[in-house]
Amino acid sequence: MSYWRLKNKKIELYLVSFILISFFNFATCKYSFKDTSPIPAEVKNFRVNYLENKAPYVNTQLSPQLTERLKLKIIGTTRLRQSNDDNADYDISGYVSQYATSTVSITGSNSSGNRLTVGFHLVFKNALNEKANFEADLTRTFDFSANLSLSQAEANLNEEIVKNLVDEIFNKIFSNW
Repeated sequence: MSYWRLKNKKIELYLVSFILISFFNFATCKYSFKDTSPIPAEVKNFRVNYLENKAPYVNTQLSPQLTERLKLKIIGTTRLRQSNDDNADYDISGYVSQYATSTVSITGSNSSGNRLTVGFHLVFKNALNEKANFEADLTRTFDFSANLSLSQAEANLNEEIVKNLVDEIFNKIFSNW
């Protein structure tokens, strides 16, 4: 009798295991980001004006790289076409407003880490919906070793600075993050 009871328990265990494995095997988890401000269908084009550098310290490579990379990101990520006309549906401009270093860590009596803070003032104009116009100040920080001069740090960080600022500008315009 205990043999049959043991055998039934094993069958029940196998059956429950099979059901659980089947359930988890066929169960799917959907996770997605929903764009909070999709581009309206009537918006066809955009213009990115030259993004100036008005910071007290000027990194001469930053403005042209920001301008071009932002254009490329919008072209590659949206359906919008680039325009150089004054009557573009989306008109994007702005300037680097801050470019400064500060000490962030000290070891003994020496600095061991520095931080580069880059600020950008964004101006967005929507020709089809003036209520969507806005201005925003964006700031990103980049840490680097105190053993590096600012020009050495810029050489190492330039790609990261441009990528992060372009992503920040793009997200502010198109995703309202």
